[in-house]
Amino acid sequence: MDWRRHPATPWVLPIAVFIALLMLQQIVPVPAAVRFLVSTGTIVAVSRKPLRGRPARPMLSILLGLAVFAIWVGPDEIFPGWHESVLFNNPLVGHPAGNTPPASQHDPVFLFFRIAVSVVAVPILEELFWRGWLMRWLIDSNNFERVPLGTYAPAAFWIVAALFATEHGSYWDVGFAAGIVYNWWMVRTRSLWDCILAHAVTNGALAAYVVLAGQWQYWL
Repeated sequence: MDWRRHPATPWVLPIAVFIALLMLQQIVPVPAAVRFLVSTGTIVAVSRKPLRGRPARPMLSILLGLAVFAIWVGPDEIFPGWHESVLFNNPLVGHPAGNTPPASQHDPVFLFFRIAVSVVAVPILEELFWRGWLMRWLIDSNNFERVPLGTYAPAAFWIVAALFATEHGSYWDVGFAAGIVYNWWMVRTRSLWDCILAHAVTNGALAAYVVLAGQWQYWL
């Protein structure tokens, strides 16, 4: 089957391209601008159909996104050094240290595109994959398109939340909590755009916290 016509392509290809760029970053530097432009270009090229529509509950999605941001930074604010414990700082999950070079922390061009990646590209490509495709594919791998967005199945719900946690390295605990919240919001709203908006607000608030408070460890 032609991959360009495969039903999973609009949902999966953007995150696959993004992961490929992150892997390439381990070999040669990939500027944040390139990651943003290539990722958003892929989304525009292949994912316009599933992205039709708009948020059904925008204000609640914004509030939910802020709540997830509080969940994300809360443990370290309440218990300083929380993510320095062996549960979150070990060879298996990695170390709670950011990867932003000190010189880039004051580079406005880098910061603009790094924030754009976090707030624009990542929420779209991750929600397309995790809650738009994978939750449905785990329910019916033969024809995920027959499964409506937001269909609840316990195994799919918790597997996606757990896998979403692993994506966030040393912050797997708050990643797991965020995955549960975003999954629940998809089940509640059955709206991809509500999840994208909530995710974008979380990442935007986190980006502001990182830059303004100097908490660079959150940008892995």
